[in-house]
Amino acid sequence: MFERNAFYLLQKWAEKKKRKPLILRGARQVGKTTLVQSFSKLFDTYLYLNLEDEEAAALFETTRDMDVLLSSIYLYCRQPRVEGKTLLFIDEIQNSLKAVAKLRYFYEQVPFIHVIGAGSLLESLIGTHISFPVGRVEYMAIRPCMFNEFLGAVGETELEKALCVTEIPEPMHAKTMDLFNRYTFIGGMPEVVAHYAENRDLVAVNEIYETLLSGYKDDVEKYSRSEVMTHIIRYILEEGWTFAGRRIALGGFAGSSYKAREMGEAFRTLEKTMLLELTYPTTHTNLPAYPDLKRSPKLFWLDTGLVNYSAGIQKEVFGAKDIIDVWKGAIAEQIVAQELLASDNRVSSKRNFWVRDKQGSDAEVDFVVQYDSKMIPVEVKSGHNSKLKSLHLFMDSSNQTTAIRIWSNPLSVDKVTTQQGKTFDLINVPFYYSGFLEQLITKMVY
Repeated sequence: MFERNAFYLLQKWAEKKKRKPLILRGARQVGKTTLVQSFSKLFDTYLYLNLEDEEAAALFETTRDMDVLLSSIYLYCRQPRVEGKTLLFIDEIQNSLKAVAKLRYFYEQVPFIHVIGAGSLLESLIGTHISFPVGRVEYMAIRPCMFNEFLGAVGETELEKALCVTEIPEPMHAKTMDLFNRYTFIGGMPEVVAHYAENRDLVAVNEIYETLLSGYKDDVEKYSRSEVMTHIIRYILEEGWTFAGRRIALGGFAGSSYKAREMGEAFRTLEKTMLLELTYPTTHTNLPAYPDLKRSPKLFWLDTGLVNYSAGIQKEVFGAKDIIDVWKGAIAEQIVAQELLASDNRVSSKRNFWVRDKQGSDAEVDFVVQYDSKMIPVEVKSGHNSKLKSLHLFMDSSNQTTAIRIWSNPLSVDKVTTQQGKTFDLINVPFYYSGFLEQLITKMVY
């Protein structure tokens, strides 16, 4: 397997003096278990518990004494209890509420043990069936692979290094864009990336997509609270992929007869599983910028490869000279949104976009990103600068002097003047830097 960006975050977590048990959160099949297994090689002792095994789950039911519990875990894992760095990974932790409760005692009584918890159905149960010890655990979001991880997987290690420091030479632009387009086609699900890296077969990965989708659909009854909600969630998982990167109406979504309230509950349930996100707009051009929940949101799915397969647009994506031209720009927005989210491992991270707060106006900027105390607009568009009318309107009402346009051309900077006379710097950013905007802004502006 290839290295994940989160591996280095795990190393930083392990080095903390006041380290808390870590809960990995993310959708099914984003690589949580594989990541921890790779990380375990840095330890002298690795203790793995899968609480789908009743015998493993029973370890937490029989005693309150932490020393007895630890001895039982070592015996169960057939590991000697010796000095050295020890990692305990509790997989499918949602199957034992007592195991969840015990996390606070790992933190308070045996801090020398490194403890990580995860679970494939964990997301849908948090906040309803499961409550983690407040202040005694920390969280890390694991998401599909970013483009730099894809480069590492396919053997482009030097290009990956240059990407991560935003120093890809212009003569390498065409090759890097070609690889990014390939990444846009297959997406970032680890199993798909690994299979492609080994076989370079774009057709064979469809079997993996189908398996992943079947698994998500099979989980529906575990997520939902009623038969009606089961049907609605299943409907979203069957019909919702074609709305990726677009604003949607909840009532009657995808031609259904479901009401906004029912559909909203179903979407919120799927958001908890981290399969998708409803991104609501802000009407503010300066911080603080809070979402306006009365306006229609954009729908972003966890992975572009799954979108391409489910929506039946693989041929269109594969044959495109410029991904901005595919599907009226929706795939370009979806992949940029995916990179923006994956660049932040905070569970609370959300994407944002902007709409003009004026009656009858349809002005919209694709994304806004926060950098220090600034809110910077990001457009995913090609064409002449004068056609970026919504961006101009944003800049006229903002105190910012920098905006970003993501496109397929090389990195450049333009001086742009709005109709109202405001001049600002427009940084034209190639798609492959989408996940490294913060580094790029730091280097080029601040």
